[in-house]
Amino acid sequence: MIKENLGKRELNRINNRKAIISAARDCFSEKGYDQVTVRDIIRRTGLASGTFYNYFEDKQSIFSALLSDYIERLGSHLHELRKSSETLESFIHSTYLAVFTAISEDPVVYQLAHTNNRVIRDLFGESIIGTNIATLEKDIDDAIKRGVIPEIDSHFLSAAFFGVAYEIGLRVANTSMPDPTMAAKFATGLFMGGIKEISQATLLSDSVS
Repeated sequence: MIKENLGKRELNRINNRKAIISAARDCFSEKGYDQVTVRDIIRRTGLASGTFYNYFEDKQSIFSALLSDYIERLGSHLHELRKSSETLESFIHSTYLAVFTAISEDPVVYQLAHTNNRVIRDLFGESIIGTNIATLEKDIDDAIKRGVIPEIDSHFLSAAFFGVAYEIGLRVANTSMPDPTMAAKFATGLFMGGIKEISQATLLSDSVS
């Protein structure tokens, strides 16, 4: 009986947190971060005020949780994809496809991140791009060591990677019927051509010197 009650309490806790985050997501999407109050979120959930404060301290903490959940899920998935990639094209394509698919499935969170960049910097100390760029650089360095990626400056490469993902991601998020597969194909082709040119220019420079 005690174990059953603990199970119900835990399920209730999970459901309450989901309800609060879902309500906050809708409120932020409709009004924008600055215009939303904690009362707006509580009213949307139908829960008591005390229940909200059992999970979150204020509006900032729930916004942080909303983005952290999204970034953590996507970041972990991307890391596993890149780590298992055995060719340059699969490294690039699998990453872009995962990013654009995640955006197409939940464009609201991506749009919120884009329109509230100042808030994100206050919460995380950097932009939403910066929160994952260090992991990408490490994955690129590892891929270079494995011979998957040519020896190219990983700082420039990761910055370019995120730049393409960020801008095309916005198009995906703002399209009524997004096609993440087509977006990933385009971004991959663009990147593959660029890396090929850079690699050839590097080899030519090395041979001259």
